[in-house]
Amino acid sequence: MNTEVLSTRLVEFAGALREHGIPVGPGETVDAAAAVAALGLADRAQLREALAATVLRRSGQRAVFDALFDLYFPTAIGVAETAAQPPATAHELRTPLVAALAEGDQAGVRALVAAAVAAFGGYGNAGSTGDGAGGMSGWSAYQTLAEVRPDALLSRVLTAMRAGEHPLGAALAEREARSRIAAFRDHVQAEARRRTAELRGTERIARHAVTPQTDLVAFTSATRAQLAELRRTVQPLARKLATRLAARRRGARRGRIDLRRTLRRSLATGGVPMRPVLRDRRPGRPELVLLCDLSGSVAGFAEFTLLLIQALADQFSKVRSFAFVGLTDEITELVSAGRADPENLAARILSQARLTRWGMSSDYGGALGSFVEGWAALGPRTSVLILGDGRTNGADPNLAALRLIAEQSRRVYWLNPEAEASWGTGDSAALRYARIVPMYECRNVRQLSRLVSELLPA
Repeated sequence: MNTEVLSTRLVEFAGALREHGIPVGPGETVDAAAAVAALGLADRAQLREALAATVLRRSGQRAVFDALFDLYFPTAIGVAETAAQPPATAHELRTPLVAALAEGDQAGVRALVAAAVAAFGGYGNAGSTGDGAGGMSGWSAYQTLAEVRPDALLSRVLTAMRAGEHPLGAALAEREARSRIAAFRDHVQAEARRRTAELRGTERIARHAVTPQTDLVAFTSATRAQLAELRRTVQPLARKLATRLAARRRGARRGRIDLRRTLRRSLATGGVPMRPVLRDRRPGRPELVLLCDLSGSVAGFAEFTLLLIQALADQFSKVRSFAFVGLTDEITELVSAGRADPENLAARILSQARLTRWGMSSDYGGALGSFVEGWAALGPRTSVLILGDGRTNGADPNLAALRLIAEQSRRVYWLNPEAEASWGTGDSAALRYARIVPMYECRNVRQLSRLVSELLPA
């Protein structure tokens, strides 16, 4: 690869990292280029670590970096393919795969990965004599893994590793075998992305096929595993936000200039007010009410926000939580008890709270109405956070109830997990609600943490 092509590839790689939320500026790009010039391309593992050291600044970025690195700096094309011929059947592949996994032969595993994807991963025209560049062609990691079924090889790998002679040795051997099988799955996914990128373009696959960082995963499209990872970020994020809110509260303890005391102090400096005196403020901790839609795909967003606010409870004098689908019910105690088992919080709320008359389709008009009529939760010190997409399923949006909530509260903010471009489309009443209370797009953890630190009163 000549210098010009390598420079272009490095700049494109930096741009892809930025698109996935990793801030890579000109300085980091220059450092990365210097690392490539010093190390060359011969040792790919060493190059990966060097580039990671130059461009990554925060934890949680490595998975995205590795996926993009595999796309922009793939294994030399043709090396892995010639190391192992594509097998005719999955059974033919499993025997050498078991041996390679048991021995920890990384080169052999990668060669078998390439062979497996070539044999079982192609769809459309991919892998045929044509170039396979059609829109319905590509390479599938899921298809490959479904055929090979590496998880079913665990016992054979352990037997090949000759584990089981000692309980501790057996346990360590099983952990190592599971780790190697998981690494095989990761290699299959990377190989499928690389081959698909050759067909459809690296930039396109980088944009659509690489999973974003955890804090950029959209709440409404998060998988079960991603939601579990989001729950694990609650406590660290809460500590960071609590520190930020406390610092802002300390900075707000001084109010406007006290003119009388300032003039009195200026007598010591000949009437020049060198040191203004500020009035003391006594801000009390505010009350917070959460009103959360727990229907459909927005339930994950509401559940995570509930856990986050509960972790921030010591920043408020009182926190009350309400959930709704068609009816509204208080869930404050359920959320407090959910700290021990956050994964099943939404399911427990749906089973124990009275949120519906029938079905699971959200009815914002009925929910807002039942909240206003049934709960005296609002007052002049109360800030309200409404969490939901504002999709009424064709029912009356009950704008009057929202106006009443806004009139009775100190502040009302609406956090919407849908993209702003979708507001007002189909059955969405989001734009109508936004004319009454401020509405903010809140699709991921990064946006949520920014909005919580900016909107919640100090």
